[in-house]
Amino acid sequence: MSGQATPLFSIVTPVYNVPVDVFRDTVDSVLAQRFGDWEWILVDDRSPDERVVPELKAQAARDPRIRLVLREQNGGIVAASNDGVAAATAPFIALLDHDDLLTPNALAEMARAIRAHPDDIDYLYSDEDKMLPGGRLAHRFTKADWSPERLRHGMYTCHFSVLRTDLVREVGGFRPGYDGSQDHDLVLRVTERARRIHHIPQVLYHWRMIPGSAAGDEDAKPYAVTAGMRAVQDQLDRLGIPGTVSRQVDIGHYRVEREPDLTTPTSIIIPTRGTSGRVWGSTRNFLVEAVRSVRENTRHEALEFVIVYDTDTPPEVLAELQAVPDVNLVLVHFAEPFNFSAKCNVGALHASGEVLLFLNDDVQAESDETIGHLIAPLREEGVGLTGPKLLFENGRIQHAGVAYGDGDISHMHYKVLDEGTHDPELRINREVTAVTGACVAIRSELFHEIGGFSEILPMNFNDIDFSLKVARTGRRIVWLADVVLWHFESITRVPHVHPWERDIMYKRWGNFRKKRDRYRSRLA
Repeated sequence: MSGQATPLFSIVTPVYNVPVDVFRDTVDSVLAQRFGDWEWILVDDRSPDERVVPELKAQAARDPRIRLVLREQNGGIVAASNDGVAAATAPFIALLDHDDLLTPNALAEMARAIRAHPDDIDYLYSDEDKMLPGGRLAHRFTKADWSPERLRHGMYTCHFSVLRTDLVREVGGFRPGYDGSQDHDLVLRVTERARRIHHIPQVLYHWRMIPGSAAGDEDAKPYAVTAGMRAVQDQLDRLGIPGTVSRQVDIGHYRVEREPDLTTPTSIIIPTRGTSGRVWGSTRNFLVEAVRSVRENTRHEALEFVIVYDTDTPPEVLAELQAVPDVNLVLVHFAEPFNFSAKCNVGALHASGEVLLFLNDDVQAESDETIGHLIAPLREEGVGLTGPKLLFENGRIQHAGVAYGDGDISHMHYKVLDEGTHDPELRINREVTAVTGACVAIRSELFHEIGGFSEILPMNFNDIDFSLKVARTGRRIVWLADVVLWHFESITRVPHVHPWERDIMYKRWGNFRKKRDRYRSRLA
């Protein structure tokens, strides 16, 4: 490279016993790049197939930008990848497997994003798909924007990944002992320090499915699963997040379970009219049973229940509520016309907790340690809101996060049957654009910083607006798959939304009919 300008990208590809015809397709995809400011470092890890090294040399002869590193001993993918990192001269490293393909615009799109933020962009990734035997493209993976909680449950960013070279070296490159999940481990460590992370919502990479490839069978490399779990546990330990990592075998993802927060003073704020209704064939007072179920499903030591009740709330309901054992009650009379946002705000003014948990009165806690697990992520810097999985009486999804974009403001996975689901989106914790006000937790300091709920939205969208205000501060909104409550809102109810309510959201947060929801993830 002497006498030549430094390229923008060093493509790093460890090579081991790659089928020659497959590798030629990979080479063609690199040489077809519309953006030409790159070098390609091919590191052969002492391939025993005698055809591989001559093929590498022949392909390198086609273009002076291709550089060969021939290892004298086989060291595994981590060692070979680190040799590539050591040889890189460009400010950005692009990771390409020896049997996959880049789309012709892959480097051009990455370069465009880098040039928009040249001083602080440290990690970029794109959407991807798979190339089936025979060359057909399928399984398009449309990814969420940067979602660190999701990344702990699986290596979703994967291909095509581009990382700032200096930062890769600063964190120590690929770590020995993490073979098979070396990319996941590296990205976890890089993104802990990255200043700007950027998702390009275009397919820039074709992941080839061949025998023995993890693209076709996640159990092809069982050691990779163990390494991935260790990588995630390492991150929890580095960041001081008490928790454990396990595997959800049937969906091919990990489970991260934080140690529940049982000590942070927490105020549960419940707006109510004290109504009753029938659930599972029996009549109940919703408020009383909501409080009872929450109290019975947590060992939290510092809870208060702030009940904001209307004038027409039956006195016998309040009397029954006061008889529920082990409940610290604060009763707040609300005499104004109905305004859900105002009732929540009034409740917050009477709350003493460091964490505020807003709860509808028509819910019932289901999962163990509901409160402790729901508020635990708020101890992590950068997490602003949490919300749980809510189920209708018939076991279908009422709430699994809310999308703002892709044509609507809508509940994700609405009315999907939860029991027995193998959809990872319903089984992993993940960032979302918004959570429902039926159950949402936030630190009191942040609640007051953003001004609470917007009272110009008394009925609909106040929770979405609230979430978007939190997101505007740079904090993340985390939906928790393992925190489960029943929500007895009628599944047949069609809420009436006034045009002026949508108008307010449009003016405040942009055209949801045209914009992309940042956290919606699809595998087609």
